[in-house]
Amino acid sequence: MDLIHVMRSFVRVYETQSFSAAAKDLSLSQPSVSKAVAQLEQALGTQLFLRSTRGLTPTDAGQKFYEHSIRTLDEADRAVTAVKGENAPLTGRLRVSGTITFMSQHIIPRLPIFLERHPDLTIDMLLDDGNIGLVEEGAEVALRMGKLASSNLTARRIGQCRRVVIASPSYLEKHGRPKKPSDLETHAAIVLSRGEGGEHITFSKDDLSIEVMLQPRMRVSALEGLRAAVLAGMGLAVASEWIVQDELESGQVVEVVSDWTMQSLDLWMVLPNGARHASSNARAFIAFVEDQLAATRYGVS
Repeated sequence: MDLIHVMRSFVRVYETQSFSAAAKDLSLSQPSVSKAVAQLEQALGTQLFLRSTRGLTPTDAGQKFYEHSIRTLDEADRAVTAVKGENAPLTGRLRVSGTITFMSQHIIPRLPIFLERHPDLTIDMLLDDGNIGLVEEGAEVALRMGKLASSNLTARRIGQCRRVVIASPSYLEKHGRPKKPSDLETHAAIVLSRGEGGEHITFSKDDLSIEVMLQPRMRVSALEGLRAAVLAGMGLAVASEWIVQDELESGQVVEVVSDWTMQSLDLWMVLPNGARHASSNARAFIAFVEDQLAATRYGVS
């Protein structure tokens, strides 16, 4: 019995609570994964899962074995990496998921550096502002902003930026410049219908806190639409500084009520549950993005 192989099968079954899902993740057949777990249970002399029509439930022995298994597999992965070297060439294909605007502005322009280091690696970049699930996308790693919708993920915060209220100079010239958060309620707002958007915004200043309800003139489902509407002078909007950095620097949009702050927006590097055993391609990509962000004001330690 190949213990490392069997452990990997057991860990994925434990984390997905499904033989078929584990088999899909491991690119194996379901019977082979079921057989591996059965062999493991026979060797250990105990049941690791209770099987029923509702699915799989880990036993106490299964939970204990899982905790030891992930440590063992981590050590095995580190041993392989130590021998091969962190800078070993990468091969194959890496599927990365992220939001359209952020990836286009901040990640894709930096990818030539990464791909030059790994000429035999190809990347499938899955761009969607809807935060489709990693399993549905078949992605190995994703960049997500804001609150994570699912706890069934392994995530690490790698960046953070301010949220700002923005408007075009033409809009402010026509409708006036808001001086305090409550003034925003009399202005037309462009609001994201999903993701980091929302109509209720909390502002803070010193020990004061105030909640404002924006008045949407338009709701959009993608950041590109929000940015286009603001540039067209249709209203003001709340957006992450990441998304409008270039426009702020060029003066195409202007920040208002800047003496008040909103909750910062976090950037997460997310992997499907079981990221402890992420591929070398995914680990290298994560390290690259973290290094790139660390050189900016958006990185976190």
